[in-house]
Amino acid sequence: MITVALAGNPNTGKTSLFNTMTSSYEYVGNWAGVTVEKKVGTLTSKRGKVIDLPGIYSLSPLSEDEGVASRYLLEESPSILLNVVDASQLERNLHLTVQLLEYGVPVVVALNMVDVAEARGLRIDVCELEAQLGAKVVPVVARSGRGCKELERVMAAETEQNESLPRRFDYGSLLEKAISDLEARMPAQMERKRWLALQFLEGNILVLQRLRKFIDPAWLQSFYDAIELEVRQSMGMRDIRQYIRSQRAVMIDGWLQRSVRETKKGRRTLSERIDDIATNKVFGIPIFLAFMYLTFKLTFDWVGTPLSDQLDALLNGPVKNGISSLLDTFGAAEFIKSVILDGIISGVGGVLVFVPQIFMLFLIISFIEDSGYMARIAAVMDRLMEGVGLNGKAFIPMIIGFGCNVPGVMAARTIEQPKERLLTVLLTPLMSCSARLSVYSLFVGTFFKSNQALIVLSLYVLGVVVALVLAKLFSLTIAKSEQSLFVIELPPYRIPQWRTLARSTWEKGKGFVRKAGTFIFGGSVVIWLLGYTGPGGWNVPMNESFLQAIGSILSPVLAPLGFGNWQAGAALLTGFLAKEVVVSTMGIIYAAPDDAGLSGMISPFFTPLQAFSFMVFILLYVPCLATVGVIRKETGSARWTWFSIGYALAIAYVIALAVYNVGRVLGFH
Repeated sequence: MITVALAGNPNTGKTSLFNTMTSSYEYVGNWAGVTVEKKVGTLTSKRGKVIDLPGIYSLSPLSEDEGVASRYLLEESPSILLNVVDASQLERNLHLTVQLLEYGVPVVVALNMVDVAEARGLRIDVCELEAQLGAKVVPVVARSGRGCKELERVMAAETEQNESLPRRFDYGSLLEKAISDLEARMPAQMERKRWLALQFLEGNILVLQRLRKFIDPAWLQSFYDAIELEVRQSMGMRDIRQYIRSQRAVMIDGWLQRSVRETKKGRRTLSERIDDIATNKVFGIPIFLAFMYLTFKLTFDWVGTPLSDQLDALLNGPVKNGISSLLDTFGAAEFIKSVILDGIISGVGGVLVFVPQIFMLFLIISFIEDSGYMARIAAVMDRLMEGVGLNGKAFIPMIIGFGCNVPGVMAARTIEQPKERLLTVLLTPLMSCSARLSVYSLFVGTFFKSNQALIVLSLYVLGVVVALVLAKLFSLTIAKSEQSLFVIELPPYRIPQWRTLARSTWEKGKGFVRKAGTFIFGGSVVIWLLGYTGPGGWNVPMNESFLQAIGSILSPVLAPLGFGNWQAGAALLTGFLAKEVVVSTMGIIYAAPDDAGLSGMISPFFTPLQAFSFMVFILLYVPCLATVGVIRKETGSARWTWFSIGYALAIAYVIALAVYNVGRVLGFH
């Protein structure tokens, strides 16, 4: 059994190739930072496994995801390295290729996106490139599977030959002497000495930690300082890393001059022409907001809501009536009927009716990712983000948070600076996730029927604005950020494949459906039981139940916000488990009869202003339990985890209070 380590720059199509080679499906997006952990799959030929490493520009880790790839190569020994490069961006991609060739196991280069390169007028002589690299090169198009069978055949042949001698590239007399001196200090049994020496000189912190176990740390530091001083004085370079990169750049330039011919020199691509507008300093943000508004029009007015209404009519009509008749036929006890009809159907069904809207939102997010627009959003937002102590790359986890806060928080691993990464982890839960969308759908459909998209857009924008204001505050106080350089690749625009969009949408949305069938199912039964029982016994009126007693504890605190009823208090409390549970709790509390939906039942308890204040509080208050768990994991700190809960609750209260009271002053009700 062989082990194939899949490595390459971000956005070169690694994960697409992984999916093709393993006949599996992993998250694919046309932007940097999709894979933040290594993923494992089995080759379709069953000959071995494939390790999909995060996209990296160098083996010297700057961010958490780069550290995953570097640590894997230090601690494991793959049978072969499959280096995925973008054929249209060879010059940049080959810097990582050189480091992989120096590693010391067979390397095969998957020359991906050859179709894009051809469209740009680049003609690549594969045989000549192979000769220059000293490694097999196979042209592929990962999205369509073109060339993938040939790639597997070449990999099999390379692993059988097992030629594992590392390539030796000449870095000049100064560095070559330094490499030799460092190798001489390493234990005789240590493997890959030259590669480790080069990685040390490039500033790889993981390699430094390993060498410190065998070599005096003080000697290592003085040795490094002496080499760097000499590089600055004799070579005129800023540091050793710059010198090594310049040496590789000269070498790569020679390779490309021999193997690449440009036939459309000077012709601007379609992506570049679109970017003149989409990333324009003036029009970029308005275009993004217009796109989001279109998203919510599709989700609420044009497609999502009509489908949700039909599903609601089905669940609360034929399904509920049919189950009721079936229970009557079998002579089910009133207790069982109440559990199923008032607990499960009202609770789980109240959430499931919003599945069409959730899936519509996920479809559009998948389109943004796969088309290449996601990276443009980060570029457009960079100037604004820089003003609050972050950079544009931090906005990508926030956009992912629109779908679900959990992967949004995890995506912060792609951010290089630790303080910026921490701020992004703390602020991403303020983004309005799909779970909150079910609450918005209920309330805007009840109180804002003619302006549903606009109201929901205002909530999403509010979440972003609050996050930016707090980012500025936090970066000046509790987490002062270091200076950082924003660099992000703008991939070419692509028309997403419908199959890919469908799979991506399902992968995102199935978690919502699964949660409704498991977590919310169990939660609905517990909530129903709290509403069915009370100090007076079983089958008590809802106003005399334990649920009412719990909600009444919070109602005086919530009264200044405009929704000081026990029903709202109980729903918010259960919403800490998962925001969808807010809707299922209300479905059980208000116990909508067959001839009236939940919308009709909640309308007497809220005014439009109170409803908006409630949605604002839902937007900002404590993250759900799953998000809290991943914050704890990503920060590694209970203190920061409790801080994320506390500040969110405080800011939600203050802003909802302001919204309600300002609204009253302006004459809204």
